[in-house]
Amino acid sequence: MLHHRINDWFAGIARDLPWRDPHCSPWGVLVSEIMLQQTPVVRVLPVWHEWLKRWPTPAGLAGEPAGEAVRSWGRLGYPRRALRLHASATAIVQDHAGHVPNTYTELLALPGVGSYTAAAVAAFAYGRRETVVDTNIRRVHARLVSGVALPAPALTAAEMRLAAALLPDDDETSVRWNAAVMELGALVCTARAPKCAACPVQDSCAWLAAGEPPPSYVPKGQAWHGTDRQVRGAVLAVLRAGRNPRAAGHVPARARRSWLCARRNRRAPCRAAPAQHRPGATGAGTGGAAGGRPCGDARRRLPAPRLTRLWHGHGTCREWHTSW
Repeated sequence: MLHHRINDWFAGIARDLPWRDPHCSPWGVLVSEIMLQQTPVVRVLPVWHEWLKRWPTPAGLAGEPAGEAVRSWGRLGYPRRALRLHASATAIVQDHAGHVPNTYTELLALPGVGSYTAAAVAAFAYGRRETVVDTNIRRVHARLVSGVALPAPALTAAEMRLAAALLPDDDETSVRWNAAVMELGALVCTARAPKCAACPVQDSCAWLAAGEPPPSYVPKGQAWHGTDRQVRGAVLAVLRAGRNPRAAGHVPARARRSWLCARRNRRAPCRAAPAQHRPGATGAGTGGAAGGRPCGDARRRLPAPRLTRLWHGHGTCREWHTSW
């Protein structure tokens, strides 16, 4: 009963996404799955179209330097995914004659491809019966069947067993079920403001029947402002805008300034006396007694652009300084 109701709902409400098109290549599905990890659909769509226009096959991407993949990644975030896609494309060309493999085991062996991505590509690109479990599916299962507001913070074996038990037996229905439950979690059974009145199975929901008990924990989103991710993004944005690839070890002035500004934003301003900012100058700092260790003690160099962390006193006061 759940299968029919959710699949019928999906047939009338499913978003028209290019990677759902029957004519979309397995490569297009793989690219979409990597890009959609922790990234909203609205941000992925334009970049996905650009990638598939430039690199319609794995061989096209594998024939380019890895840096071009990062450059074309835009502002999707987590640029390591671009490197993993490039590595996967290279492996597909070398080990699979340029064709995206069609089994879960072979897909899982590709660089940067995890259990979810392997199952999703096998299901959505090749129509195979695979247990696809992402955050949206976990949340629907948790409420609909288990009667809890949110799934466990990390995927559990019990959740995988439940997902496998709910999966329809035939291939075609199982593929639609995976996509339908994922869509239900993305559009209706959302984390913060579920639209229960629009749910096609609200009368079967264990969470609603239990009186909508609150979650047992408060989810913590990943910080961005003041983190290394912000710093990397600022530098990559400057490098990406350049016309020509940069020589190894060369960092343009704008990138250095972006790095420094982002680094300073992530730390409270140094409250030590100005003299303590000079390497070798002595002072109390904010964490030590008068006559403490000299500024510049325990300095550590970072990757280019090179920045020096200066520790004052016992390290409770930190400031970033350039060392070009």
